[in-house]
Amino acid sequence: MSIQIYNTLTRKKEPFKPLEEGKVKMYVCGPTVYNYIHIGNARPVIVFDTVRRYLQYRGYDVNYVSNFTDVDDKIINTANELGEEVGELTERFINAYFEDVGALGCGKADAHPRVTEHIDDIVAFIKVLVEKGYAYEAQGDVYYRTRKFDGYGKLSHQSIDELRVGARIEESGIKENPLDFALWKAAKEGEIAWESPWGTGRPGWHIECSVMAREHLGDTIDIHAGGQDLTFPHHENEIAQSEAMTGKQFARYWMHNGYINIDNEKMSKSLGNFILVHDIRKQIDPKVLRFFMLSVHYRHPVNFSQDLVESAANGLDRIQTAYNNLKHRVGTSADLGDQQDIWTHKVDESVGLFETAMDDDFNTANAIAAVFELVKTANVYLLEKNTQTAVLEYFISAFDRLMEVLGLPFSSEELLDDEIEGLIEERLNARRERNFSRSDEIRDLLKEKGIILEDTAQGTRWKRG
Repeated sequence: MSIQIYNTLTRKKEPFKPLEEGKVKMYVCGPTVYNYIHIGNARPVIVFDTVRRYLQYRGYDVNYVSNFTDVDDKIINTANELGEEVGELTERFINAYFEDVGALGCGKADAHPRVTEHIDDIVAFIKVLVEKGYAYEAQGDVYYRTRKFDGYGKLSHQSIDELRVGARIEESGIKENPLDFALWKAAKEGEIAWESPWGTGRPGWHIECSVMAREHLGDTIDIHAGGQDLTFPHHENEIAQSEAMTGKQFARYWMHNGYINIDNEKMSKSLGNFILVHDIRKQIDPKVLRFFMLSVHYRHPVNFSQDLVESAANGLDRIQTAYNNLKHRVGTSADLGDQQDIWTHKVDESVGLFETAMDDDFNTANAIAAVFELVKTANVYLLEKNTQTAVLEYFISAFDRLMEVLGLPFSSEELLDDEIEGLIEERLNARRERNFSRSDEIRDLLKEKGIILEDTAQGTRWKRG
């Protein structure tokens, strides 16, 4: 089965066929860097990092680009309030962004272009739109003529007349049409600005991604992704700009993730439920936060609550415990038994379920359910008196591959160190000698070190508490 992607442009799932066989050009809209990112910003980073990982798992060479908007009204206002230079402010929050998303298990993109690095490219792009009649200058600003582009509204599935009815009429009256949007903004006194054929100014928001996507990935890209809130007007405007400029399809597949609610209410500053990743990862293991985000299909809304996060933590702990027990048993396995094919087949079934789920529009919720099936099977196998190293390693390899796709690789620090191994062995000897007081002392000592022991008929199991 080929990978199926729900395309916002067509409102249906479509087989994924990149322009160039084996290669994927993918662009994901990045943050405007004037503050720490909130968990709503974090969701697309986690989701599309996972999409990239699965495409790579499937053998694709993925060129992944995600931008930084480093000049914008909010950035300028924040810099003025804090008495900082715009460049200092944005550099600080770009570094904070990498720290936050890195903690969430998200790898860096192949390129992280910044608007301020592409001003000349943006000016050149706008000049072509003006020359083609798709844009016009008005009092130092440059606007895009939405009426000129026949396909305007095709991504959000709205006609231009419907959009016109809902548009806000500009008080200035300098635009030809209320739906026309700014490509270039004339500089205000004291603002950061650049020279252009229309006077000093800076780019509008929408033009930035059109230009950076083209500069780094070419005229047509395979996947363009971002949050649901970007569908209109940002992505709609990107299509209008890019396709008017190049005469080619801008992006073949459009992917959008759903919103985040906090305790069933929309997250907003006015409600006081605005959660920054910078703050929440001090209270919640970032791996748990990532696992929680992936426990719901990316197109569906996510409800963030303490109970649901705790449930995610327990679920991730179940997976880690099964993995730790497999690793521990490898060291004590006697390589006995003759049921290897039966158990490896069961592992393959769980891996197949995982791949089927991810092939179906990257359904991480069902993929995680497949991982839990693998946990269940592993726990049954660990009840066997005689286990085989080859089977244990087959389980471990499967866990490693699937959790790597989810961006939740197992850490070597989860394994027992020599000191704890020695204490467990000493405790086993104490039990054999019926020295139960010493056995209990060691159990308590290990508990202090965060190691929980479970004595079973098949031996002692452990997990980190």
